[in-house]
Amino acid sequence: MKLRRSFSSQQLIFALGLTLSFATMAAAQDRVITKDNRTQDGKIIGVTGSSVNIQVGAGTIGIQIAQIHSVTMAAPPEFATGKAAYDAGDYAKALAPIKAVADKFKGLPTVWAQQATSLLGDIYVSLNKLPEAEAAYLDFQKTYGAQGGSAQSDVGLARIALSKKDYDKAKEKLEPITTRALGEKHPAPAVASTYSQAFYLLAQVQEAQQDYPAALENYLRTVTLFHHDSAAVAGAKEKADALRKNHNVAVP
Repeated sequence: MKLRRSFSSQQLIFALGLTLSFATMAAAQDRVITKDNRTQDGKIIGVTGSSVNIQVGAGTIGIQIAQIHSVTMAAPPEFATGKAAYDAGDYAKALAPIKAVADKFKGLPTVWAQQATSLLGDIYVSLNKLPEAEAAYLDFQKTYGAQGGSAQSDVGLARIALSKKDYDKAKEKLEPITTRALGEKHPAPAVASTYSQAFYLLAQVQEAQQDYPAALENYLRTVTLFHHDSAAVAGAKEKADALRKNHNVAVP
């Protein structure tokens, strides 16, 4: 009897383990909701062309991006690895993981996939690989332009222009964005970080042109009003402090 009770307990533990395992697997599934309100659960394994590939059981199905209303999927670990390296200024280390995410999931309508695709251009600029950066920004604009990505790609192209000291072209890209931002009291999350980057870049252009009061004003706007991008905020604060110290400048 004792042996039978022991075996029964083991069975119970095994069954409970299976139940928890299945529950964890179900919770870990990705979800796609189409525009006609159909729901598809499974494991998103990548994007090919205009189709999202989803593993369902032993098979794979594709859903056209144009038919998708929303996607629920956690960012792959490579995204966090690459973003952390980028924020730390280690652009060479950031390139491989961010490129891997962008190559695999470009076009997926999630915040992290859009960020990775855009960040790829930023990394190339930081590595002084300007042709690759321009191609990445234009690719981003083509892929995410209809989802608000046009402003972000313009910020990226302005970053290239700034690196080439083409200040007029940089302003041409940035000023419509900053003007629009000033008219919005509460920017949507999709454009908030773009606005932050735009003010930070415009300030750098103005500083390069020795328009120090205007540059300081936009650095401070980045820090106080449009503080949605941590890297831009940190850079703007440092540059604002340097302007005050080195040029004795005050906001107009």
